[in-house]
Formats: sequence, structure tokens, C-alpha cells
Amino acid sequence: MKASLINVEVKENYLIHLTFSDGLEGDVDLSEHVGKGVFSKWSDYQHFRAARIGEFGELVWDGELDFCPDSLYMEVSGQSPEVYFQKPTEQHA
Repeated sequence: MKASLINVEVKENYLIHLTFSDGLEGDVDLSEHVGKGVFSKWSDYQHFRAARIGEFGELVWDGELDFCPDSLYMEVSGQSPEVYFQKPTEQHA
């Protein structure tokens, strides 16, 4: 993980505003998941509003459902996995 998730703000219409330790911030729209499979509990918006940062920096709901901070970072930044997980190259002076 490159940057830590440091703040979560639940907004209306299943949007979550995320802030990361490197200053990146933005909204993630999770509305497409509502009512499907493990996301069925989100049909009750109060359950969705209980989003928080978990013990390992993940976005969690009641310890039952979580999103990896790396995937959220890629969503907010628009980076592909190939770019996000690219190993730094050695630079010589």
C-alpha cells in the first residue's frame, strides 16, 4: 500500500469521500453495488452510513464487508493496477 486511508466521509446517494495520507482525495460511487449479494444490507442506508476505516486501513462496514485501500486509491486517482503497483526504478546521479 502506497498511501494510507486517513478519512472517510459518507455523502448522499452512496458516495463516499476519501482522503489519503499523500493528500489525494476524491469521491467513490458505490451505488452500483447496492442490493446485490453481500451488498444487500446497503439497501438500508443507515447501514451504509456506518462506513469506517478498519484496523488494517481498509474501508469497512461492521467487520463483514471491506474494500482494500489500494483499490480505492486506484479508483480515486484513475491509475491502472500496472501503474499503481509499478516498482520504482533505480536512478543514478
